[in-house]
Amino acid sequence: MRAQDSPHRASPRAPLLQWWAKRLLLVFVLLWPGAIAVAAAPDTTAPGTVVLLDVQGAIGPATTGYLQHGFERARQENARAIVLRIDTPGGLATSMRDIIRLMLASPIPIIAYVAPSGAQAASAGTYLLYASHLAAMAPGTNTGAATPVNMGGSGEGVPAGDPKARRERNKPQGDAKEPPEQAPEANAMTRKAVNDAVAFIRSLADMHGRNADWAEDAVRNAASIPDREALERKVIEVVASDLDDLLAQADGRSVKLQGKDVRLETRGATIVSVEADWRTRFLAIITNPNIAYILMLLGIYGIIFELMSPGAIFPGVLGAVALVVGLFALNLLPINYAGIGLVLLGIGLMAAEALTPSVGLLGIGGVAVFALGSLFMFDGDIPGFQLSLPVVAAAAAASGILLAVVLASVVRAHRRQVVTGADRLIGARGIVLAWSQSGGQVRIHGERWRARSDEPLAPGSPIQVTGRDGLTLIVRAAPPDAH
Repeated sequence: MRAQDSPHRASPRAPLLQWWAKRLLLVFVLLWPGAIAVAAAPDTTAPGTVVLLDVQGAIGPATTGYLQHGFERARQENARAIVLRIDTPGGLATSMRDIIRLMLASPIPIIAYVAPSGAQAASAGTYLLYASHLAAMAPGTNTGAATPVNMGGSGEGVPAGDPKARRERNKPQGDAKEPPEQAPEANAMTRKAVNDAVAFIRSLADMHGRNADWAEDAVRNAASIPDREALERKVIEVVASDLDDLLAQADGRSVKLQGKDVRLETRGATIVSVEADWRTRFLAIITNPNIAYILMLLGIYGIIFELMSPGAIFPGVLGAVALVVGLFALNLLPINYAGIGLVLLGIGLMAAEALTPSVGLLGIGGVAVFALGSLFMFDGDIPGFQLSLPVVAAAAAASGILLAVVLASVVRAHRRQVVTGADRLIGARGIVLAWSQSGGQVRIHGERWRARSDEPLAPGSPIQVTGRDGLTLIVRAAPPDAH
């Protein structure tokens, strides 16, 4: 009898289906890593990011540190471009050149943008504008006045009161190929500084195809122009009302980046603003000439007070910290060491007045020398790096008063009659507390002393000190009038 077919018997197609299932599983396993990589890869069509850095106020060491950090952040973000939003009256030439070296070495295009309306890129800011790969200005801004200022000299390429110089400065230059006539400089050092600055800014202009003749005029004659004229004279490439307008106009432009033509892709990019960290903010505070000057004075006075009153500790510690921070800040600033020498001399004269009174002559001379040296410490016209006259006046007055009062008090304390110590024990009178044979205990000035004597003494009898042997007093019976 034939057995009936089971309903669960495998279909003839089962082996074929299993074969295809294995092949599909193998293909899926092989393609899975590639699918993950494709999904994780960045979209090359995305607008990307643009890093925004603000250059505001006087350009100094803190600005250099901030921009160095910002450029590094832009490299980490793989930014499409860096925008330097500039509003500065100028600053230190050393810091400016450090920043320009960073800009020229940057692998990311840098757009210099003088903004917002009413801002300026004067002096050192003009050099930054010329060093950028793309230069732009907002409506209502200006740039120029790039004449270098020498410490200890006038620093002017043309005397301010020279009518011919004013006419030459205000005369339209157009596209003249001949550079503006150079007026006589005040001295050889000024000519050297101006010629060096001219060569530098012309090299930046040639590098980016900008108006080199106007750049030289800005250095030699302190010429300055507004945004529209800057665009017409090919000092800049773009006039943009805001950041979005700037990125839209910059998109698709070709710039020279490290000798190669690079096309900007900035339209619709995400703007990432980089703020200064606490170190940069702290450096910006202490490199303010007024703050550095006050820190130096606090340090000097704190150490002087500690030396005059040993053991106070706090004035010495505070003074040492303030002096170190102040000297660090002064090391970063263009100072005149002759001015610092005069400040120290003035403090010394005021101290001498307190120690050796001279009817005020040394004190008055010290205050005058102190104030003169303070003015010479920062004796240039560099914007943002000038010592305030009210600060100098207040410091001179405070120095005279503090040194006169405090040092006079110290002198009076030194001249006061001695009331304790070995010298005051000789001749002092006291009472015998306990006595045995040639020695015992006595009380002098409220203190208990060991004593000896060549004559017998009784407890409670008055004694007088005639000498001292280490910690043992030599006494005798006090004369009758000692009662």
